[in-house]
Amino acid sequence: MVVKRTSSSAPLATALPATTLLVAALLAWVASGAQAHHRTRTPRPRYERAIGIGARGHEVRLLQDELARLRYEVPVSGYFDEATARAVLAFRKVAGLERVESANAGVLQLLRRGAGRFRVRYPSDGNHVEADLSKQVLVEVERHGRVRRIYTMSSGKPSTPTVLGRFRVYSKTPGVNAEGMVDSNYFISGYAIHGYAEVPAYAASHGCLRIPIANAPAVCAWVQVGYPVDGYTDDGRGSRTVRRDAGP
Repeated sequence: MVVKRTSSSAPLATALPATTLLVAALLAWVASGAQAHHRTRTPRPRYERAIGIGARGHEVRLLQDELARLRYEVPVSGYFDEATARAVLAFRKVAGLERVESANAGVLQLLRRGAGRFRVRYPSDGNHVEADLSKQVLVEVERHGRVRRIYTMSSGKPSTPTVLGRFRVYSKTPGVNAEGMVDSNYFISGYAIHGYAEVPAYAASHGCLRIPIANAPAVCAWVQVGYPVDGYTDDGRGSRTVRRDAGP
């Protein structure tokens, strides 16, 4: 009797059940898709922890680029200096975030989504200054409501509030005066926009609009006698009494 032997050269696939082949194919497809996704996804900023003064690199430059695009006063150098810290603080104020001078990946993501864009309240005022006392920022606005620059600011504290309303710059005194006010721009009585040594993240002045000394020369150079100064709060609440003892 002759016994027939099966050929050892038959393809292995013919010996496997169809369900096994299907599962293997699906696993291979899922794996290849995951690899492709990993290769093409947008890289995230490398900094997950807060970064601040002294940091440098590509991520810092990206942060500065986005801040500058929204018209915050900031250098674009790749180095996180004091000017960058001030710009981050101003952005955080406008965006409603914690008022600190550091940033992280979340801040950059918000910037890319357009968060922190300042909304001009009085676009028909031509070249003017808007002091948002709720957000504690000072904004230079050009004709047609175009934001020129955004600065961090400290207005009058509750016991000596900044007066609300629409005024005009009536006098300018460049330099430093006896009260430590730098490059002052007076808009009503003793109230002025000026540089000062202390500009906390909250309202702390005696009625004036304090800005950092580093920003005072540029603001003083742009603001001209006759420019409107609009001071307001989000809810319209605040003092409308012009005090004669207003100061820095």
